[in-house]
Amino acid sequence: MSDLPPNGTPDDPDDRPDPLYPLDPSDPLDSFEEIIEAETQRDPDLAVIEAGSRTLRAQGGPPESDVPARPEDPEVDQALREVEGELATRWGETKLEPSLDRVAALMDVLGEPQRAYPSIHITGTNGKTSTARMIEALLGAFELRTGRYTSPHVQSVTERISLDGAPVSAERFVETYRDIAPYVEMVDARQEHRLSFFEVLTGMAYAAFADAPVDAAVVEVGMGGSWDATNVIDAGVAVVMPIDLDHTDRLGTTPAEIATEKAGIIKPDATVIMAQQPVDAAQVLLRKAVEAGATVAREGLEFGVVSRQVAVGGQQLTLRGLGGEYPEVYLPLHGAHQAHNAAVALAAVEAFFGVGAQRAEPLDIDTVRTAFATVASPGRLEVVRRSPTVVLDAAHNPAGARAAAGTIGEAFQFSRLIGVVGASGDKNVRGLLEAFEPVFAEVVVTQNSSHRAMDADELAGIAVEVFGEDRVQVEPRLPDALEAAITLAEEEGEFTGAGVLVTGSVITVGEARLLLGKG
Repeated sequence: MSDLPPNGTPDDPDDRPDPLYPLDPSDPLDSFEEIIEAETQRDPDLAVIEAGSRTLRAQGGPPESDVPARPEDPEVDQALREVEGELATRWGETKLEPSLDRVAALMDVLGEPQRAYPSIHITGTNGKTSTARMIEALLGAFELRTGRYTSPHVQSVTERISLDGAPVSAERFVETYRDIAPYVEMVDARQEHRLSFFEVLTGMAYAAFADAPVDAAVVEVGMGGSWDATNVIDAGVAVVMPIDLDHTDRLGTTPAEIATEKAGIIKPDATVIMAQQPVDAAQVLLRKAVEAGATVAREGLEFGVVSRQVAVGGQQLTLRGLGGEYPEVYLPLHGAHQAHNAAVALAAVEAFFGVGAQRAEPLDIDTVRTAFATVASPGRLEVVRRSPTVVLDAAHNPAGARAAAGTIGEAFQFSRLIGVVGASGDKNVRGLLEAFEPVFAEVVVTQNSSHRAMDADELAGIAVEVFGEDRVQVEPRLPDALEAAITLAEEEGEFTGAGVLVTGSVITVGEARLLLGKG
């Protein structure tokens, strides 16, 4: 299973073993939507995450460090709710303005915290968060203190800002917000529009990293590149993940147009780590790199995946980096796309340490192996239940769906797969469903509680055109959709190997994760 020829040239052209029982009025899950509806003054995305955490906290086990639960201390929980409520009054993440003026003004009054540490900046369409987590793990394994800023979150807004590989505590999140709040108000008063939700969070992340202090920051763009709030950093390493069609109403309708926006993170004298790209996107990125005097390393030429083999719980890789070959690297994530993400992450960290430029020798192989073996990426082909197996994947566009669909057969070998799909109305839903059509025996369409969610009946209309009426079931409530899908999988019998894949949106995956007792 070789993805990179030996000579380095490219090939031609968002555990609960018991069944999910039917719901009844006395069940706390049945109050899930009522709690959300009651949060009338709150951002719907934040409200659903909080409501799920409140109703399900007692059902889950210990919270996982990557996906924090609500604070158990009532005072801390209330303080966090207040901060979330204040953030929710600002422009949402889908309302954009092509300007860095506000966030640059915030950085100025904060004393330019983003310049207190070197950074690695990541853009692209898919794979950014998983790659950021891999980069973070590698830097941490080499004994650097790290800060990571990613979006969106799966369950808790505190996930977005991480120090030393773990989300900041609720207490620290609140403290950071309170620290910068007076400066946020100062900037708000001077600007035509107040700072947005994402701009304030970006300011919080950069301030928290400077306060820690970190040795290196790993920063994922929110959307695009040039005008993204994160782009007030001058990263020495710019990472461009594969570019595909997404957010076409804001970024452009072709890979080349989208690449033009994403190329904005390439700064003078930086090193650009470029994942495999469509030809027209690659041309745009290379042109920008030349203009900026940046050095470029391309997947398939300067680095890449030499070989990969499916292993228990993940895959075994041989990677070619900028400094040489790294054999026998175990990655506990599934899929060829995650192997390519690993190659990009490795090259980015090599570039950060000067491998291939200031030094020729590779990174210590044992440290690299240790780092990759610790990587986790919640909501990315994550198993959250057995008998039947329920897998969550946050694919929300056709490219992500194709990657997930291709990996499911390789990693799980289900005899029959039932899909649960809840998507956002502003996405290419038909393309997403078409990517899953070959692997779903049946699909249960639903909707999450976000204000951006596509209506279940509208989604069903598209699904019927793609799958045929006999393969589509409609359950507007996500708990009912999960119950229906698990029932369909169980009809195959206990030992037949049927499974369920929940997908379509980061919000859908986050809600399902809560409903199934994770977090």
